[in-house]
Amino acid sequence: MRHGNKINKLSRTASHRRALMSNMATALITNKRIFTTLAKAKALRGYIEPLLTKCKTDTMTNRRVVFSYLQDKEAIKELFGNISNKIATRPGGYTRVLHAGNRAGDNAEIAMIELVDYNDIYTKPAKAAEAPAKKTRRGKAKATGTEEAVVVKTSKAKKVTEATEVQAVEPSTEESVETKSEEI
Repeated sequence: MRHGNKINKLSRTASHRRALMSNMATALITNKRIFTTLAKAKALRGYIEPLLTKCKTDTMTNRRVVFSYLQDKEAIKELFGNISNKIATRPGGYTRVLHAGNRAGDNAEIAMIELVDYNDIYTKPAKAAEAPAKKTRRGKAKATGTEEAVVVKTSKAKKVTEATEVQAVEPSTEESVETKSEEI
């Protein structure tokens, strides 16, 4: 019975499985996306997510722990440099596994595993996050200064209309004064 055994052995010995996961994790860190079998992708997800959580706090201890898993200095630099900055605010779920059909040779299920923050298709661009919320017809104006802005705009609009009325009235009075002086 396999009570409490969560690990998928992938038909390999422990040392071979450790080497496989280390190599696949290094490839995922450097390439941001890899294609492999579905079983390996799911096993890799459970292997690399704790390492990604450790890289969020850049300490010497965390670097040594992650290096003991990966054994690749370039992958450690990339992980604690670029990747940790991207996933700093994410609470978890750093990877995504997508099914990619079956392999032609042996009909094995193929999956793509990728780092979530490096996919531009599924993540929202930064410009869309900065855009103001869409206005609806329901509800009152927000109390965060929009009422004051409306009052200022309406008062400016009134001043502008008054100014145009005054300008429109003044030339007509001047013309009437000129015409009267010419008549006299």
